[in-house]
Amino acid sequence: MKIVVASKNKGKIEEISEILHDMGVGVVSQEQLNIRVDVEEDGITFEENALKKAVTVMQICNEVTLADDSGLEVDYLDGAPGIYSARYAGENATDKDRNQKLLEALKDVPREERTAKFVCAVAAVFPNGHKIIVRGECEGIINFEPVGNNGFGYDPLFYMPEYHMTMAEMDEQLKNKISHRAKALSLFKKQLKKYLFSCENFK
Repeated sequence: MKIVVASKNKGKIEEISEILHDMGVGVVSQEQLNIRVDVEEDGITFEENALKKAVTVMQICNEVTLADDSGLEVDYLDGAPGIYSARYAGENATDKDRNQKLLEALKDVPREERTAKFVCAVAAVFPNGHKIIVRGECEGIINFEPVGNNGFGYDPLFYMPEYHMTMAEMDEQLKNKISHRAKALSLFKKQLKKYLFSCENFK
């Protein structure tokens, strides 16, 4: 089975490919299919944005298409940056820029008030109209400085007390078990297996 991933983020695509590998699913990025469309993420939830991306790319390639929308919700900032996580420091900002802006927003905020969670909504759309939409969350604390060289985005600031490290310090194997994206994709895999099983039964 082939699934097209509606994303240009190489880090995300690699994570998705690794997590779905044991199902025998071949992951293809939209760029590999020369789909250059930019989808405006104007939804008010992660789920809406993920679904819009998946539907747009599926209508072009007519293949099962998966998209995710993920971000960081910081309790002290009333859930910001949330769905605007990728644009938190401006359209052309780097991960470093976004992390720096977040640190400035939390300047002098004590550790116990720096709680946060990563959220990931995954939407898959099938050419026959079937949809799967799931969500995964991962709780942690915003560190006082970036630590670790793995991962991407806000990973260097996202400290997980139970593992005594930031997400950027984790190896790929651990991250792909406990991250918000891993949790969402685990739920997606269960829904996909159930759907494929029902399809087999109605052949």
